[in-house]
Amino acid sequence: FPPTGDSYGVLPRACHVLVLLNPHSGSGRALDDFQAVVQPMLAEADIATTVFVTERPHHAHEKVRDEDLSQWDALVVMSGDGLLFEVVNGLMERPDWKEAMKKPLCILPGGSGNALAASINYYAGYDHVAKKKLLTNCTFILCKGLYTQMDLVSLSTASGKRFFSFLGFGWGFISDVDIDSEKYRWLGSARFTLGTLQCLAKLRVYQGRLSYLPMATEQSSSQAPRDPPAPVTNGHIPQPAGTDVPGPLPSDSLLVPLGQPVPAHWTVVPEEEFVLVYAIYQSHLGTNLLMAPSARLHDGCIHLFYMKAGISRVALLKLFLAMSRGTHLDLNCPHLCYVPVRAFRLEPRVAAGVMTVDGEALACEPVQG
Repeated sequence: FPPTGDSYGVLPRACHVLVLLNPHSGSGRALDDFQAVVQPMLAEADIATTVFVTERPHHAHEKVRDEDLSQWDALVVMSGDGLLFEVVNGLMERPDWKEAMKKPLCILPGGSGNALAASINYYAGYDHVAKKKLLTNCTFILCKGLYTQMDLVSLSTASGKRFFSFLGFGWGFISDVDIDSEKYRWLGSARFTLGTLQCLAKLRVYQGRLSYLPMATEQSSSQAPRDPPAPVTNGHIPQPAGTDVPGPLPSDSLLVPLGQPVPAHWTVVPEEEFVLVYAIYQSHLGTNLLMAPSARLHDGCIHLFYMKAGISRVALLKLFLAMSRGTHLDLNCPHLCYVPVRAFRLEPRVAAGVMTVDGEALACEPVQG
């Protein structure tokens, strides 16, 4: 079933994987599910495992940042999306990040969100499933040993932080639901339904400026005036392929510093009052939320959604119910806007609300990606 045009690598037979597992993720069943569902399938496929059980936040981050990874053919994350965020950013902190990032990554759903696992299940052409069936499908993909590329988005904040994100950046309603529902983790994915109803009851409006570089413009922007000129490699000499010299991190070549106005060929959204802003790069926002049905693992695209203030609670609820089937855009809601972009910037007017990157909370401040 690989889509035409995708190039796939294949894991060696027999292979050895490092499994990073958070025993407290989701409803706390990850270790039991791993032993009951995953391990027998991997044994059958001749895949040996080293299991690393995390004991605290950032434990996985430190492990992949500092460890010699050459002994494993792939890294497997059995948790929610938060642990994969740690792993990706730990890999990007290594001096040999260019090589480390070529190590195949696998996500096995063990959390409450499981957005990337649901997205990969969708790209593979499987039926929409959840819980143990989703875990079985994702383990089967690992057993087949096929791997391909995935986009990462580079995010930088006004306070100087930089993150590499594989799923999405949010502000407003969706981020509020994500963070407010943390206290219901024991409910599994039902925590998001409860959180949505609670946040609907106290619907908030967020003020800020949103700007973006549309996908279409990027093709013709070589003629567009760049102000100031953005050097493509920030003065870094790209290393020839195959050299192991620790390279500087990739440059944000489409962005100008946050203190400067966005370039002239960007679009600035006229409205400044939002219910939510969400930039997603995969299809699913959660197991039951098909937010960007046209997204693919490496389409080079940020799927930017924003909802303008003034929407009623009933209309908002209808949109979220439609999103479980991926039909929310068919409702033609005048408050919901969708645009495929290459880069974006969000500047909150006041530090209100919480921002999230891959489901993890961030302080509210200007950010671009």
